[in-house]
Amino acid sequence: MRPEALNPLFAEVETLEGVGPKLLKPLERLGLTRVKDVAYHLPERFVSRRTIADLDEGTEGEQVIIALTAVEHRAPRPGSRGPHRVLAQDAVGNICALTWFGKAAYSAKKLLPVGELRWVAGRLDRYGDMLQIVHPDHIEVDSAGQMARLSEPVYRLAEGLTQPRVAGLVEQALARLPDLPEWIEPGQLERSGWPAWGAALQLAQECTDERARDRLAYDELLANSLALLLVKAEGRRRRGQALVGDGRLRGKLQLPFALTGAQVRSIAEIEGDMAQEAPMLRLLQGDVGAGKTVVALNAMLIAVEAGRQAALLAPTEILARQHYETLRRMLGPTGVEIALLTGRAKGRERESILMGLMDGSIQLLVGTHSIFQDTVAYRDLGLAVVDEQHRFGVAQRLALAGKGRRAPHTLAMTATPIPRSLTLAQYGEMDVSRLDELPPGRQAIDTRVIPQERMDEVVEGVARHLAGGQQAYWVCPMVNDSEVADIAAAEARYATLKERFGDDVVLVHGQLRPEIKDAAMERFASGQAKLLVATTVIEVGVDVPSATLMVIEQAERFGLAQLHQLRGRVGRGAEKSTCLLLRGGALTETGRARLALMRETQDGFRIAEEDLELRGGGELLGTRQSGEAAFRIANLDQVQRLLPVAHADARLLVDRDGGLTSERGEAARLLLYLFERDWGVQLLRGG
Repeated sequence: MRPEALNPLFAEVETLEGVGPKLLKPLERLGLTRVKDVAYHLPERFVSRRTIADLDEGTEGEQVIIALTAVEHRAPRPGSRGPHRVLAQDAVGNICALTWFGKAAYSAKKLLPVGELRWVAGRLDRYGDMLQIVHPDHIEVDSAGQMARLSEPVYRLAEGLTQPRVAGLVEQALARLPDLPEWIEPGQLERSGWPAWGAALQLAQECTDERARDRLAYDELLANSLALLLVKAEGRRRRGQALVGDGRLRGKLQLPFALTGAQVRSIAEIEGDMAQEAPMLRLLQGDVGAGKTVVALNAMLIAVEAGRQAALLAPTEILARQHYETLRRMLGPTGVEIALLTGRAKGRERESILMGLMDGSIQLLVGTHSIFQDTVAYRDLGLAVVDEQHRFGVAQRLALAGKGRRAPHTLAMTATPIPRSLTLAQYGEMDVSRLDELPPGRQAIDTRVIPQERMDEVVEGVARHLAGGQQAYWVCPMVNDSEVADIAAAEARYATLKERFGDDVVLVHGQLRPEIKDAAMERFASGQAKLLVATTVIEVGVDVPSATLMVIEQAERFGLAQLHQLRGRVGRGAEKSTCLLLRGGALTETGRARLALMRETQDGFRIAEEDLELRGGGELLGTRQSGEAAFRIANLDQVQRLLPVAHADARLLVDRDGGLTSERGEAARLLLYLFERDWGVQLLRGG
């Protein structure tokens, strides 16, 4: 249960004065649903203004505060979309235009009555021969109110919110901050010169105080590190089951390829972990096509050889079905019983699977989140494999781990290479194995960057490719963060290509009904359809060896890691494969460098490292693909500077006070709840 001291911060945002139904939606779009969220909604930047006596003192592009007297209102002609201008003069008679567009113009007359002096704050620009201030930030009757705005925060907004409204809500939220004990080690606090928690939040909202920002970032990193280390420590304390296989099932596998050195090494590391009574908690990082599935299968067979069951958790139904079919093929001669459980399994089919899991006749299970629901019980779960780890949070993984009679071993996998500098931030509680070499015989994918204007040539190239009996993907652009807009783009491209290629084209996106999506995927996988048009829903889990061409439209809109994942859908067979990156006209230098890197290398780990340098973390620190709330306060620079210190401090706290019962330990519990890492607290005895 959350400590009472934090209740004021976790109160709903509606408890703040002035927040009604109209404001709730824009606040929700920003993720501001509780008082705590508002208090931590830090300014993106600060506007610094200078008070000037007259317009001659100001410079174009400068933020100023100046006393002006309105002399004339010039409204647009009826029916015109022109601006509303107010001509105003300064103390020496210089004229400036104050300009409003749209509905904002309605308040101009009330704010600036002719002949009356007002203090105006805004950016001084030039329109033709006249100085102007477009949409003044503030207009006051006297100077006192403006003097407080010489430095003013600028917040990220959503439609329906204004800067003053957000600033007012932040002020209310800060007034509710409770007095909390210090959780940072005193020596660290003194060395860094950091303010106390409440003072740091106040300073970060008022000015560009780097020490205050660093302190708040450190809090977040310390909470994350502490929670992950508590998971690891609890895993070591829990009594698991030592699983030692005899090799009889693994020896029957008839693989069409030899294992790489990295695969052999990773299997040995996993086998060593599973032979211990302390439950394994290991991350298997493998680049696209590096062979994670074979490694996972070997781990699962160790569990079965030892008389236990194993379950593989996938983030989507498409990926779950893909894994099921792949594992079923590989298991052929072993006689191991495998089943697939997704949300679509109903009635007798579902009952049969549940009974098979309870009596142990089903030895391997593949499925989506359905496999750790309360209604699913295992006879003796020995290993849980979590694929695409970044899609799941620690709390979900713990729910699956709680399914065994004794704590099962856990193997998490990710095909998104994570830079070494960020591995600690995301997987601090895990041991890590890396598949850093590709299976022999894999051909390099020919990657080309082509201007969008050559679209007709690309379509002709696709036509020749399909006529040659091969298949292709066409991935549509991420128009913006709106899934609806992305789908519209995919459907528009599908319609165009269907006119040319007819029934050879199928469409897949996230809003299609599962049976329609599965039918389209089945047609493509079986070769009945030749061209698959999709959004990034195919980023992982689609394995069609005869698909040897990937077209990615407006490639500059995608992150490098995502481009690398998409490109990895081709080059999975013996045939030479090609990836065409179609780029728009307005390409930044960073965008150009990123696409050049895609041409130059297929090493996902190098791409991840360079993407980090080029983009400053992007999705790696963001929330888009994360199963947990990502870092909201700490930026990439702070992660790289402060995380090692926070991790060391967390380790010291866990080693000295594993139960967090000391004075500082109790404060650290508050920190875990504050940053919603309370799954770490729940693991503590008596937590």
